[in-house]
Amino acid sequence: MRFAPSFLDEIRDRVSISSVIGARVTWDKRKTNASRGDYWACCPFHGEKSPSFHCEDRKGRYHCFGCGVSGDHFKFLTELDGMNFPEAVEKIADMAGVPMPARDEREEVREKERASLQDVMELATQFFQDQLQSAAGAKARSYLRERGLTPATQEAFRLGFAPESRNALKTYLAGKGIEKTQIEACGLVRHGDDIPVSYDYFRDRIMFPIPNSRGRIIAFGGRALAPDALAKYMNSPDTELFHKGNVLYNFVRARRAQQRDGTVIAVEGYMDVIALAQAGFDNTVAPLGTALTETQLDLLWRMTGEPVLCFDGDKAGLKAAWRAADMALPLIQAGKTVRFALLPEGKDPDDLVKSEGPEAFRQVLADARPLADLLWLRETSGGVFETPEKRAELEKTLRELVSRIRDESVRYHYSQEMRERVLAFFGNQRAKPQRNGQWNNKAPAAGGQFAKPGSAGGRIAVSESLARSALVKKASGVLPLRETVMLVALVNHPRLVEEHFDAVECLDLVHPDLRQLLSALIDVIAHDHAHDRAAAIQAFEAAGLIEAWERAVLLVRRGRMWPALEDAALDDAREAFAQSLHLHRSARTLHTELKAAEVALASDPTDENYRHMLEIQTQFRDAQATEALIEGFGILSGRVSR
Repeated sequence: MRFAPSFLDEIRDRVSISSVIGARVTWDKRKTNASRGDYWACCPFHGEKSPSFHCEDRKGRYHCFGCGVSGDHFKFLTELDGMNFPEAVEKIADMAGVPMPARDEREEVREKERASLQDVMELATQFFQDQLQSAAGAKARSYLRERGLTPATQEAFRLGFAPESRNALKTYLAGKGIEKTQIEACGLVRHGDDIPVSYDYFRDRIMFPIPNSRGRIIAFGGRALAPDALAKYMNSPDTELFHKGNVLYNFVRARRAQQRDGTVIAVEGYMDVIALAQAGFDNTVAPLGTALTETQLDLLWRMTGEPVLCFDGDKAGLKAAWRAADMALPLIQAGKTVRFALLPEGKDPDDLVKSEGPEAFRQVLADARPLADLLWLRETSGGVFETPEKRAELEKTLRELVSRIRDESVRYHYSQEMRERVLAFFGNQRAKPQRNGQWNNKAPAAGGQFAKPGSAGGRIAVSESLARSALVKKASGVLPLRETVMLVALVNHPRLVEEHFDAVECLDLVHPDLRQLLSALIDVIAHDHAHDRAAAIQAFEAAGLIEAWERAVLLVRRGRMWPALEDAALDDAREAFAQSLHLHRSARTLHTELKAAEVALASDPTDENYRHMLEIQTQFRDAQATEALIEGFGILSGRVSR
């Protein structure tokens, strides 16, 4: 009996391979990490004393590093227990609680027809490859050379050319004995009641064969060579073989490469995939001209638990990233999430590797940001939340986003994460977490203005352009407000450095820009310019930090943290800085304790753990009660009315 691939995939996905194998082996406790689905045991296929047999739930595979056996659920049962394949399928289906499909003779006929159609697609692929090397393909070869694709790369991806003819492919296939109905069923010609004579679907285009998960060609993409073509790129129409929302370009190669590289990268188009593969990134796939679908995301998750979604660094790329985030959010769960990478503005992967080399793209991948960061940046980008209504609106939006997550555990942790970001973002604004993981503004609570790298500090959100750059460069994340206020105060009032030199010298700042500015300031002081603000500004300019300094000053001004500014009275600046330094130190300690308490509550939601978390939050409240950076000082500077 032949089983549909979708049925086999379904029962494999429902049953962990460790549960199949675990009935026959004893897992080694020292090497096994059950929380990650990573198991080791002595091999059941050959005698051994030390565990070299490994299975991984995420991949649904086993492998013995001693004797070399490997396989999936079905192969384990057929090779170890001597079952035939249908018996193994029935065993796994029973474990999955999925009924066995009834034998469908019509479906078996369709399977044979599909196999026949794949043979037709193979003939078409060979025809397009031959045409690329013919005289008619000179223009296409020239285009591929201009794009920097080597002959070896063209051969590896089986690139071809569809000549500018209405009948070239149709005539070729007919000469091979292929029936008209088969050619039409493959989507290789345009036909219909309103078309008297069918004609070739692809004409005057560079051809990209699209393989399925088994490497068989099931469709084509075509890139127009004529500048006035109606569509620059076009795909085969949906057929018995091909549904574009269910396929990822380069899936087979990427799946193999993932085992070596550890992740998979989804980019936007065929040429991006091919250019990156030529640059050494074989673990790259692309959707077929449409936004990423849930089915395609599931294909990514079959390869890796945290694929990287890479988008062009323009407005269209950013919008595509937002759409992908909204699509992925309800589906995430423990071990299944995504990261986002945006290229520098105006660049696509092909441009980047050509102009700056593979290392530049590796840096983009290294700076990829988690889903939570992307959502936060989107909702705060360009906003100023200076009124209670605006702040309440942001909180409502974040709650609605979090509520979309279907997995209860992940939803809880996202709620905690967003609550913490809101607390950091609003600074002195009060918010009390509820036991269901939500928050409101009824009472003061923890958080202050401490902010992790990449999260906003204070009340001022980032602009859209800054949000984009924050996805690419770690150093461009939003400046934490309290840290920024402290740094600006030290520069504008150099006497504070002298008064707090030991604390300033070892000041632990989160943001790299602020760390560089502080380092430059200390260097100025070391050269006997302890009271010279102008010397510090000159040093920033010489070190290429003037833009970071101006950004810090702008944040302080917009956040109305006037005691840090140059024209504030020294006594106001002195008292405000002392308060900030105290809060900075205590926030670090309390933040660590709060995270530990939240983890304890999440894993063991007892009243005792809940009370412990509230106690730490009370300490935060006490620390915040001493904060006077916003509207407490100003008599000496004449700022009382502000």
